[in-house]
This record gives sequence, C-alpha cells and structure tokens, in this order.
Amino acid sequence: MAYKYCVAECWGVGFITNEDASKFQISGFPGNLWQIPADNRDANLWVSKVAGTFKTKEEAQAIVDAEVAKAQAAWDSLSDEQKQNPINRQRPTAIVLE
Repeated sequence: MAYKYCVAECWGVGFITNEDASKFQISGFPGNLWQIPADNRDANLWVSKVAGTFKTKEEAQAIVDAEVAKAQAAWDSLSDEQKQNPINRQRPTAIVLE
C-alpha cells in the first residue's frame, strides 16, 4: 500500500474520531507525524480537518529520525539506576517508515 505523511498537532479527544478510524488506517509516529493511505479521499479530508501539513517520505523520515535521536540522547543521559526503572528499561530504537 502507498502512504502519505503529514504533520499535525494532536489535541487529544476528537483528533482521530471513531468515524475517521472506520474509514481509513492511520498510524502515528514521533514528531506529530501521521501516516495515511495515499489514495483515500477521507484521509485527505482528515488532514485538512486537523490543519495538517503534507510531508514527503524523506521529510517525514527526517522528522522521525530527529525525534528518536532526542529520545536516545535523553535515555543515554540517565543513570544506570534510572535505566533499571521499568519505564526506562529500553533505549528507543530507530523507526523506518514504509
């Protein structure tokens, strides 16, 4: 399946409605990045509704890479004791967009 990417600030309840989810698949990534089907009218209307900005796959990957790098740097700065906390146990890993 082909995908499009957009950046849109998630405001919480109502950002993605049950109706939206029933009409198209949406996946979220770090950096307020959203992946939607490329050829779906409802998905394109959703991007407009949430004031999203379309990004190329390369731009989207750069956004995700930067966010993951920040999260990894934050994890690396934790003490060994903090890294044993179940919340912090794993270092964030790279994400490769489809």
